[in-house]
Amino acid sequence: MLEQLRPADTVTICLPLFLAGGEGDRAFAKFYPTIAVDGCEQRCAARATEKYSNKPAGGIVVTELAAERGLKRPAGLRQLDQAGLEAVDAAAQSIAAQIDELLGVKWSRQQGAVIEGNQAEDQPQTVQATCECGSGIPVQEISINGQDVTLVGLPLIFQQFLEAGKPASDGARDELMDTVMIYNPIPPAEKMLYSESILQAYADFCAKKGAS
Repeated sequence: MLEQLRPADTVTICLPLFLAGGEGDRAFAKFYPTIAVDGCEQRCAARATEKYSNKPAGGIVVTELAAERGLKRPAGLRQLDQAGLEAVDAAAQSIAAQIDELLGVKWSRQQGAVIEGNQAEDQPQTVQATCECGSGIPVQEISINGQDVTLVGLPLIFQQFLEAGKPASDGARDELMDTVMIYNPIPPAEKMLYSESILQAYADFCAKKGAS
């Protein structure tokens, strides 16, 4: 997929790093359509993606796919047997078909879902950060104790809160911080400073959008 079939349209996320708390990986899977590739019926990749980021836009289970195609169960870890190589081809075909389908629809990075109909999405005009896969994630700078700090995904988090009708008040502070901390490492000793600045930035965002 990455080197031959859809090299211009795909990137990969490291599942162990994702599970360990990789902020860039989790932010990417939150705001971009993700296809979970699982080796067995436990569906660890799909479950982890939904828990820490967003429900996958698609997915496959290799053992189920092999059974559907009448293939033998793959064996071997470091070196695939013939059944494993055939399963790779089947998986690649299935993933490619899902990618082509996803590329044919509009995807909202604000909502993490397909946009129904032809409505246009009001994307925030922000700079782009580069995660390890080389894809852009919206970021925003805020001032923390007189120092500029860049936070990943902040404009889209603000948009989600605004669309959910959550006002820029102390009542939203904790939930806002919990969401921001999923994608950004924040020193525990500075959490209060961050929360005040983030809440103020959200208030400014709401004001620009004409909301209170």
